[in-house]
Amino acid sequence: MSDTPCSILQALVALSVELGRPERELVILGEGNTSADAGDGTFWVKASGTQLATATTSSFVRMHTAEVCAIAERSSCDDAQFKALLESARVDKGDPRRPSVETVLHALALHEMGVRYIAHTHPVAVNAVLCSEGAEQAVSGRLFPDEIVVCGPAPAYVPYVDPGFELAAVVRATMRRYADAYGMAPKLVLMQNHGMIALGASPQEVDNITAMAVKTFRVLSGTFSLGGPCFLTQANVDRIHTRPDELYRRKALAGQ
Repeated sequence: MSDTPCSILQALVALSVELGRPERELVILGEGNTSADAGDGTFWVKASGTQLATATTSSFVRMHTAEVCAIAERSSCDDAQFKALLESARVDKGDPRRPSVETVLHALALHEMGVRYIAHTHPVAVNAVLCSEGAEQAVSGRLFPDEIVVCGPAPAYVPYVDPGFELAAVVRATMRRYADAYGMAPKLVLMQNHGMIALGASPQEVDNITAMAVKTFRVLSGTFSLGGPCFLTQANVDRIHTRPDELYRRKALAGQ
């Protein structure tokens, strides 16, 4: 049976609540946002000010994908214009809730990268590295096979940009370069001094990517107490990324 808009929204709520569990240390208070493609030219995105941990169906705003993506085509957009354009792109014009400031980023990733679900979080373990002086160098290599299986051959890295309109444009350009280089959408986007984005075909895949990224960053931080990371060679990475048994395991883990 194919997914219905109602079942997609329910799955998004369940994913959001899971990611918001306090013990996972992915987000606190109103941090983070999630989205899902409804499959009909619209998508749901978390409303600004709501919390992932307590998400319900009323925590999400339904948006017209094409209208939101069109915002990114503008050469500039001040805060007032950005707010007005987002409000205009809502499916329910009478909905008083304001969509997340990262709504354009979500729309572009869903539309251009061919994914169905997205989760943007601010994990403590991840930001401990992304907020450091050596962040870009620290994430320049892969540490172990399961990181590659779940999170892909490399993350897409984005230097700090102001959240909202500017960040959406930079993330889109970064994702496009990544897709050209690797022939696939990134599964993990890392944003300096900000957080991470997991992109997947299913809620389970998005949760898997988030969990594995947190483990990876915990291991990475630990390596610096013993001389620094010992990265796998590019040949090692390429082998793991393309092995038939690992491709099978990746799909099974993602529930595909």
